[in-house]
Amino acid sequence: MSIIAYHGSTEIVRRPVCLLGRPNLDFGQGFYLTDRKEQAIRWAQSVAIRRKAEPLVNIYRLERETILAEARCKVFGAYDSEWLDFIVDSRSGKNPAASYDYIEGGIANDRVIDTVNLYIAKLITAEKALERLAQCRPNNQICLLNQCITDKYLAYERTEPAY
Repeated sequence: MSIIAYHGSTEIVRRPVCLLGRPNLDFGQGFYLTDRKEQAIRWAQSVAIRRKAEPLVNIYRLERETILAEARCKVFGAYDSEWLDFIVDSRSGKNPAASYDYIEGGIANDRVIDTVNLYIAKLITAEKALERLAQCRPNNQICLLNQCITDKYLAYERTEPAY
């Protein structure tokens, strides 16, 4: 079963390239998507302001269930201690994503990253960080880390203005 997935940008991305992603992001260096159109629109608008360009949303069909059955996957269901440790390790350059083809879970966006940064700086404990994170409703991000998986199971459909 496939899902519709979105990538907010200022560019049309017909053929995503996983290695063009920045290192040390939440789920590693890969191609990031979401199954929430509003989230992709917000991201596109944010990027467009910085780049002084038009915000766009690239729309894809993602064979999620097939990927979950065939690839090396990690799915985080909540902002929990496992997610927190993974994000901290990723942002510290330890690359915990190296053993996966596909990672899905909450995004460390503005309201969440402040808590993560306080924890990294040892200004709050893991327990306090998790307590604060429990108050946040997770957004969802999908990171494709394997180019073969991406080419096989992600199909570009169209691009729309992100308004």
